[in-house]
Amino acid sequence: MKPVDDYFLNQKEPYQSIMLYVRSVILNTLPEVEERYSYKIPFYNCHKKPLIYLNVLKGTNYVDVAFVQGILLEKQFPILKNDNNRKQVRSIQLKSLEDLNHANFVELLLEASNMLSKTKKAWFV
Repeated sequence: MKPVDDYFLNQKEPYQSIMLYVRSVILNTLPEVEERYSYKIPFYNCHKKPLIYLNVLKGTNYVDVAFVQGILLEKQFPILKNDNNRKQVRSIQLKSLEDLNHANFVELLLEASNMLSKTKKAWFV
């Protein structure tokens, strides 16, 4: 079993179900995405650069669906929040599956991938 699979299977509910659903949407929406296990969390890379990662931050009660270049997307997608005063990462905080608008999330993934394909590096700040 891959380390990323272990990560998901070791999550408590409802986090496990949320993460597995988000993972399936990412993999089905972006067939070119590469799933990796980095910094002890799942990362999804497009165009050889990190696009998105999933995490449950200590002291929180939600899954953090974090977009590496989220600062460039937050005006177009107001669902993205600046949690923890991060410089460029913006995220969606999911406490339940009902918190995720599937169509909006797919649109966000496609736009984030398209934007990432045009940049030289993912971490620019």
